[in-house]
Amino acid sequence: MPVGEIIRRFAQHESDFKLARDNYTYTQEVLVEDVAPNHGDYRLTSDVIFTPAGKRYEQVTYAPQSSLVDFSLSPEDMKDLENVQPFVLTTEDLPKYDVQFVGREKLDDLGTYVFRVAPKKIEKGQRYFQGTIWVDDQDLAVVKSDGKAVPDLKDNLFPRFVTYRENIEGTFWFPTYTHADDILHFAQGDAHMRMTVRYKNYKRFGSTIRLGQSKQVDAPPASQAPPQK
Repeated sequence: MPVGEIIRRFAQHESDFKLARDNYTYTQEVLVEDVAPNHGDYRLTSDVIFTPAGKRYEQVTYAPQSSLVDFSLSPEDMKDLENVQPFVLTTEDLPKYDVQFVGREKLDDLGTYVFRVAPKKIEKGQRYFQGTIWVDDQDLAVVKSDGKAVPDLKDNLFPRFVTYRENIEGTFWFPTYTHADDILHFAQGDAHMRMTVRYKNYKRFGSTIRLGQSKQVDAPPASQAPPQK
């Protein structure tokens, strides 16, 4: 299959997946650790659920006070948790990115196509993924992404991360685990941070789910961020 056709097909599959995922409930657990030179953490657990009327929203179920010392989480960090770490490269977003075919690679028992992805240009106020994605050569679904959110901002740096997906239903692969372990080089000194995000308990919202013909849903409200230091 020509590379351009592979890209077109997996982007269409990603668009279909995004519509499907918008009709799922799930739990998201976030742990951000300040490893060194000081110690602290930020924890957030939330459920993405539906009201009886079918409106989708995020309900925070656990959010203790942040104890981060060497850095804090910005609005951009929270936006990245929602859109960049569980990166979905849809047909609509494809024109924003340069996508280059690297080759083929085995991931466990999966045959995959490997692509490098980077934004063509950076627009003010927008967040992007830059890195590598692995696409299953049978389902043409993204099964792994490794990279970072860009751009870095003044005094606001972002870690390199890897996100894994699992086959939850049919040909759809859902994000289940994101991990970062990186040293951020701030002007005031280096900070060693770790981040773990788990997505679990995926369940279809049975009264509205129609794969490929999803109804319009409201975007979830922004997650609670810890106080800025």
